[in-house]
Amino acid sequence: MYLVIDIGGTFAKYALMDAAGNIKAKGKRPTARTNLTEFENVIDSIIDDHDLSTINGIAISCPGTIDVDTGMIYYGGSFPFLHEVNLVKRLKEKYAKDVYIENDGKCAALAELWLGSVKDANDSIVLVLGTGIGGGIIIDKKLHRGVQLSAGEVSYVMNQIDPLTRKAQFFGLECSAVEMIRKIAEIKALEDPTDGERVFEYIKQHDEEANAIFNEYCIHLATQILNLQYILDPEVFAIGGGISAQPILLERIHWALGEVKRVNPMHMANPTIVACQFQNDANLYGALYHFFVSKEKLIVK
Repeated sequence: MYLVIDIGGTFAKYALMDAAGNIKAKGKRPTARTNLTEFENVIDSIIDDHDLSTINGIAISCPGTIDVDTGMIYYGGSFPFLHEVNLVKRLKEKYAKDVYIENDGKCAALAELWLGSVKDANDSIVLVLGTGIGGGIIIDKKLHRGVQLSAGEVSYVMNQIDPLTRKAQFFGLECSAVEMIRKIAEIKALEDPTDGERVFEYIKQHDEEANAIFNEYCIHLATQILNLQYILDPEVFAIGGGISAQPILLERIHWALGEVKRVNPMHMANPTIVACQFQNDANLYGALYHFFVSKEKLIVK
């Protein structure tokens, strides 16, 4: 069995999984965002509550830029105190177990590569729609990282830039699912600005205000999908994140692609777009797959 931990901004989810990816048990605990000591106490408490004699290793999904060869975390996303923290080294020394760590967005991509919607493709792109855009680029069935570990960090792709002020608009902000939902929730005066279910009810009921915001969102997303198609020419795009569970999302993305191509007839690309198979447990599956791939590389060396 393997202990897999997915460190999120609100909760640290964990699961006992076998080598085939079957979840035998799982739970979650609130993550500490105040300081490193409290954060490490949460991770330790999860590990301490398991019988380590039955655990073959620990796999971790974590925010931030991750050097998977050393275990070093940079920047840390929602946990800035993780910058230049080597969580792998610490846990190995404390628990004497194999430990491997991977970025959370890339874990979502690896889950789809292992058992999900892109497992039959050689080249694919997984886009996870959340606060920003997570995911990863898969080339020849392997996650592509790049020399600065920034391959697939499409949130930083610029839509346009003002040549006078040098101020840019970014893919990750224009296509933030959280921000899109907040905008619609605000205009519909919803008490909970994060109530995605209510927001999509308005969209599906053809509410004009909600659909105007949603259409603009999908146009921005479709535009960047076309850009990525020309740059990398993948076989398939897999769209993940909480809103990907809504069938209308893929319908509207395809509509948006048609609109962009209709007005700009020079476009020749025809992206294939599917929904990710994994939702809330994607990072758990991806972290475990990364564990296996990393372990295999070590054995080969």
